[in-house]
Amino acid sequence: MGAVPDPLEATFVAAHPLLLHAPGGDAVTIGVAVPIPEPFGSELQKWRESFHDPMARAIPTHVTLLPPTEVPRAELPAVEDHLAAAARAGHAFPMLLQGTDTFRPVSPVTFVRVAAGAEQCAATEARVRSGVLAREARFPYHPHVTVAHELPEEVLGRAQEILAGYEARFLVTGFALYLHGDDGVWRVRRSFPYGS
Repeated sequence: MGAVPDPLEATFVAAHPLLLHAPGGDAVTIGVAVPIPEPFGSELQKWRESFHDPMARAIPTHVTLLPPTEVPRAELPAVEDHLAAAARAGHAFPMLLQGTDTFRPVSPVTFVRVAAGAEQCAATEARVRSGVLAREARFPYHPHVTVAHELPEEVLGRAQEILAGYEARFLVTGFALYLHGDDGVWRVRRSFPYGS
C-alpha cells in the first residue's frame, strides 16, 4: 500500500449539490482526466456496478489529472486554452493497467494499478495543475483507476481480490475536460489530443 488517496474520487462521490454551481449559475465544477478507452472503460465500469458502487454510472472510468475544481463559468475558455497548451506539450504513451491495490485504511478505495504510464500521467498532471488551474494538492499525485469506493470493508476486499489479475494495455493519446452536471453525472466537455 503506502499510497495516498487522490481527492478526485472523494469529491466525485460526495457530489454535494452546493458544489455544482454558485448562486446565479456563474460557476461550474470541472475535472480533468485520462479517459479509459473501450472496451476497458465499460468493462471496469461494469465491475464497479457489480460491487454496488452507487457512483458507478455517474463517473466515467478514468485516471485523474485534476480533481473537481470550481471555476467561474466565464473562465472556461481560458481553462480550455490552458489545457490545449498542456496537451500540445505532451506525447502519446502506452499505459498498462495491472492488478489491484487499496488506499485503506487512509481512504476506503480499491483501485486498478497504473503499472506503466504513471510517470507520463504525473508529467501531464503537473502541466494541467499550473497557470489558471494552479491549485495546491491535498495529497501526493498517485494515478489509479477506482473500481470501488466508500463501500463495506468486505466489498472493498472482494473487489481487490476479484480484479487482482486484471490487465489492460492501450495507448493514451490525450485527456479530457469533464463538467459535473446538475444530475450528478460527469460528462466530457472537450477532448485534448496530445501534440495537436
